[in-house]
Amino acid sequence: MNAPQSLPLEFPVFDNSFAALPEAFYTRLQPQSLPAPYVVGISSEVAELLGLPPALLESPEFAEIFAGNRQLPGAEPLAAVYSGHQFGVWAGQLGDGRAHLLGGLRNDLGHWEIQLKGAGKTPYSRGADGRAVLRSSIREFLCSEAMAGLGVPTTRALCIIGADYPVRREAIETAAVVTRVAPGFVRFGSFEHWSSRRKPLELQQLADYVIDTFRPECRVAPNPYDALLRDVSRRTGELMAHWMAVGFMHGVMNTDNMSILGLTLDYGPFGFMEAFDAGHICNHSDHQGRYTYRNQPHVGQWNLYRLADAFLPLIKSPQQARAAVDDTYGDAFAMAFERLMLAKLGLRNGLPDDEEFIGNTFAFLQQHRPDFTLFFRTLSKLPAVKIESTAGPATIETTAGPRVNPENQAKTDAPLRDQFIDPAACDAWLASWRARQAQTPWSDAERQSAMLAANPKYVLRNWLAEKAIRLANKKDFSEVHRLLTCLRKPYDEQPEFEEYAALPPDWARGLEVSCSS
Repeated sequence: MNAPQSLPLEFPVFDNSFAALPEAFYTRLQPQSLPAPYVVGISSEVAELLGLPPALLESPEFAEIFAGNRQLPGAEPLAAVYSGHQFGVWAGQLGDGRAHLLGGLRNDLGHWEIQLKGAGKTPYSRGADGRAVLRSSIREFLCSEAMAGLGVPTTRALCIIGADYPVRREAIETAAVVTRVAPGFVRFGSFEHWSSRRKPLELQQLADYVIDTFRPECRVAPNPYDALLRDVSRRTGELMAHWMAVGFMHGVMNTDNMSILGLTLDYGPFGFMEAFDAGHICNHSDHQGRYTYRNQPHVGQWNLYRLADAFLPLIKSPQQARAAVDDTYGDAFAMAFERLMLAKLGLRNGLPDDEEFIGNTFAFLQQHRPDFTLFFRTLSKLPAVKIESTAGPATIETTAGPRVNPENQAKTDAPLRDQFIDPAACDAWLASWRARQAQTPWSDAERQSAMLAANPKYVLRNWLAEKAIRLANKKDFSEVHRLLTCLRKPYDEQPEFEEYAALPPDWARGLEVSCSS
């Protein structure tokens, strides 16, 4: 294939801060071009973040640029090196095996790095072809933007570019490139790499780069590297809380897939919880169940301990390095998780027993297995006042708002009760929820509005992504566009997308995803 051609085009100016590091941190190389590329999907929101000229999105050059066929002015493409633990085992050197960092830019909205995923082989490909396929690219593109819509810290995705270029996975598929965007792509494994090689100078250079570029407030601390590790621990704890609250499962939480900036990074065999099972394994390559839903907070901490080990040459004291994690991660996770769960449950103010109530709620979900997203969304619309009398009109006015009469209780609660094989168990839990609501009462209108803003109606269920993928394989990208539009506003009702809130159809029950997804 021919080398990419430069393209004179109005474009935001690159600053390429990562490329300014010594060349030991990466290999400079051009993406491999794809023949006859075409646009599968574009996120206009990310285009605005980058300050891309609107005319570029409509131009024939767009697909050429983000397939890796033409070089943006000022870009300095490279593939970064890192190492890491995979499934709890040290894997040694890894690196960007199918990603090319084009460069970074800074504008009024922040610092952004642009990376092509699937743009060809690199020195870190370890025998692989360096390509991504349309299937996995659609999943990453949609989930990156879905997580942003949910308010979860994440990398973003500008576009998917496809091509009728064969790539072998389990079967022959077509190639695609997804353009990822984030403030930075430095990973836990980036630090593990230099620590494992006993290269304290490079380790410090990387830490200084992260501090000076992203966390300048750490520089004024007595030990800036201790401050950085504490910042990473806090942000990772908050990220894990967000994942748990929306029912997201990453599927492959290796240390090379953990962002030093506390972002959700590397979408592969992810999944959103449907019928609740805390032990659900969303990655069928995870034979030991290391990355189940319930294990994510524990794995987050384990990964931070590996990062703390890598920071030892900077912090000097093993006890201090471990304390940087222990003093911050657990509290950050617990506080964020309780805050998010109180919002999901519509509890106006926290009380000392709320941790127990939240725990009992998850035990209830585990026993009865309702759909996670549908359960909380439906709960958001129910009245919070317990019915106590059979007499009187259809509703009774109270200081807390209208109260439904008992004869209407089953009908009122039916949308939630109908999700349970044992409706009596649902009634019992609702009674406890309403009793808790009575301790910090507020009007149903306010509470319901707040709960609807905390409980999404739409998440990227695997069957939705699969439907878009099957159509895209026939060159019909309409479902990619529709899903992207819907998932940008997951908390809105959007009746035109009502079918996306439904339970999985029968054909989707056997869907599996793996690390190749």
